[in-house]
Amino acid sequence: MTKEITERELVLGILMEVTQNNGYSHIVLRNTLEKYQYLDKKERAFITRVTEGTLEHMIEIDYILNQFSNVKVNKMKPVIRNILRSAVYQLKYMDSVPDSAVCNEAVKLAVKKGFKNLKGFVNGVLRNTARNLDKVTYPLDTFQRLCVQYSMPEWILKLCLNYYTQDVVEQMLLEFQKEQPLTIRCNTEKVQPQQLKIELEKEGVFIEPHPYLSYAFQIQGYNYLGDLKAFQEGKFYVQDISSMLVGEIANPSKNSRVIDVCAAPGGKALHIAEKMAGTGYVEARDLSTYKVALIQENIVRSGQKNICAVQKDARILEKDSIESADIVIADLPCSGLGVLGKKADLKYKASLEGTKDLVQLQREILQTVQSYVKPNGVLIYSTCTINPEENIENVKWFLKQFPEFSLDSIEEHVCEELKKSIQDKGCLQLLPGIHKSDGFFIARMVKNNKN
Repeated sequence: MTKEITERELVLGILMEVTQNNGYSHIVLRNTLEKYQYLDKKERAFITRVTEGTLEHMIEIDYILNQFSNVKVNKMKPVIRNILRSAVYQLKYMDSVPDSAVCNEAVKLAVKKGFKNLKGFVNGVLRNTARNLDKVTYPLDTFQRLCVQYSMPEWILKLCLNYYTQDVVEQMLLEFQKEQPLTIRCNTEKVQPQQLKIELEKEGVFIEPHPYLSYAFQIQGYNYLGDLKAFQEGKFYVQDISSMLVGEIANPSKNSRVIDVCAAPGGKALHIAEKMAGTGYVEARDLSTYKVALIQENIVRSGQKNICAVQKDARILEKDSIESADIVIADLPCSGLGVLGKKADLKYKASLEGTKDLVQLQREILQTVQSYVKPNGVLIYSTCTINPEENIENVKWFLKQFPEFSLDSIEEHVCEELKKSIQDKGCLQLLPGIHKSDGFFIARMVKNNKN
C-alpha cells in the first residue's frame, strides 16, 4: 500500500515552512514529528537528518546546484528549489541512499506537488549532479572557500575572524556541522544520576556522562523523547551543559529569592529551584503567553514547588521588584551564533544590523533589571552567542554605567578544564569545537553594599 505522505514530502514541508515562511527549524521539525508519531524510528531519523543536513549545508548545496543547473537556484520555483536541495544533500552526504532512488523520489515528489512539467528538469539536474559530484570545484580564495564549504554567510564569518584565529574559527565551523547528541540534566530531587542512567538504558537509550558536571548526560538512540518514561516523570530536563553552568555559577544559597527575567522554556530557573532543595523562591518571567505556558508545562512535569511562571516584559521596570532579589538571571535575547549546530537556520535569518539592535536591547534590559538585585546580591548575564559585542563588551559597558557592580570570581564554580577559559575573573566564554558545549557566555557580577 502506498503511503499517503512520505518522509521526503514531510521534509519538503518543513523546508518550505522554514525557508518561505520564516519558521524556526527546530520548532517546525519537532511539531512535524509530534504530529506523525506513528512513524517508526528509522523514518523519523531520516526526516531529522535530511531536514537538518539540508539546512546546515544549504549554501554549499546551492553552490553545487548552480554548477549543474541552467536555471540558477534563486530563479527556481520554491518547491522545486527545496526538492533539489534535499536531494543533493542525500546524494552528497548519505551513502546509504542509492543515487537512483534519490533522483526517482525527487521526480515523484515534484509531480505530486503539481510540477509534472518540470519532472524532466528535476531528473536532469539530479542525474547530472550525481554523475559529477566529485568534479565540483570550490573557490580558491580561503575566505570564500570557508563560506561555501561550511555554508556560513559572509558577515558571520567576517565577524568570527575579527575576534578569533582562523584555526579556532574552522574548529567552530566544523563542530556546527557535526551531529549533536542531546544533553540532559538529571533532576536530583527525583532521582540520582546513576539511577537515571540505569533507567534510560533499560528503555534502550545510549547514554554517557558529560565531563563537566556529574548530573549531566548526553543521550542518543531514542525514538520519541516524549515516550520515555523518565521524561514523562520529570526525572530529567533537556538542557545544554552551558545552560547548566548558569546554575552552577549563580550558586544560590538556600532560601534565596531569584528572578529569571527571560526564562523560557525554564531550564535555568528550574535548575536553580532544584539546587535550593525546595527552599527559597524562583520567579520565572517571560514576555509572551506562549513562553510562560512553556515554563509552566516544565514546572508541572518537574514537580518543583518553589518556582512560578509569570508574564512580564523585562524592559519595563517593576517597582515592587527593586532590590528584592538575591540573584537575578538575565539570559537575554541574542544572535544565537553559538547554537548554529542545533538551529542551523538562524544563520540565514540573522543579520549584522539585527545583531547591533540586539546589543541595544540587551543593554536596555540590563539597565532595568540590575535594580532588582539586593545589595551584596548577584546578577548573572548570559547569552548563547560567540559574538564579543554581545558578551564581554556588554559587560564592560555595564560595569562602567553601574560602578556599584563588579565582576565576581567564578573559578570555584567550574571544573578544572574550564578555568583556563575564564575572562576578567568573572566571565566564561564557551566556544563550540573548543569546549564540549554550545557557544555560550556567562558573567557573574555582584552588587556592592554602599554602606
